[in-house]
Amino acid sequence: MKKQHIVIISGVFLVLLFVLGGYFYKTQQTKKLGFLAQEQAELFIRKHSPTLGSEEAKVFLVEFMDPACETCSAFYPFVKKLMADHPGRIKLVLRYAPFHDGADYFVRILEAAKKQGKYWETLEIMYQAQPYWASHHNPQPELVWHFLPRVGLDLERLKNDMNDPEIDRIIAQDIADAKTLNVTKTPGFFVNGKPLVTFGDVQLQQLLEAEVAAQYPR
Repeated sequence: MKKQHIVIISGVFLVLLFVLGGYFYKTQQTKKLGFLAQEQAELFIRKHSPTLGSEEAKVFLVEFMDPACETCSAFYPFVKKLMADHPGRIKLVLRYAPFHDGADYFVRILEAAKKQGKYWETLEIMYQAQPYWASHHNPQPELVWHFLPRVGLDLERLKNDMNDPEIDRIIAQDIADAKTLNVTKTPGFFVNGKPLVTFGDVQLQQLLEAEVAAQYPR
């Protein structure tokens, strides 16, 4: 009888230990991940989303972008400077909102370049060459191919990978999330889930630095 009591008590103790351990782990993860621990976090970051920055960063700058958007191109160097000003503390997450006609064509190029490990290099050269191929009066998307060799891409493979049906799913998912989050213009910024309500470089810097201060108190 005593043996049975010991076994039962031991079992209850182990269950309690497991529950407390799970609670402690979840609490610690919530503290570490911040807004990512929320149920709606996947609206901001999907498994397919390209990211730039440290894996240990506590501040997530989510940008809904359009490769053909002039403002997205203009803000890109500024975003990189903000990240450089806070090394290791900010992770940039890109989401697609190809609102310009035919902009999904450039998303396909980016996603195909990702398969060759050249995503960010391709994005940079695409932005640099944007005035040549994305003129609003006379857009010529095919001109982007004159600049892509600078990245060292296998262009034939790139053209094949652009037809991957998975890219359609990625674009559809990002557009759906953008709609849910009420993103109607690009770039649309969120910092740890908080939207940039008043658009501007100063406002973005203030929102970002406030979150860095909150996540990394001195």
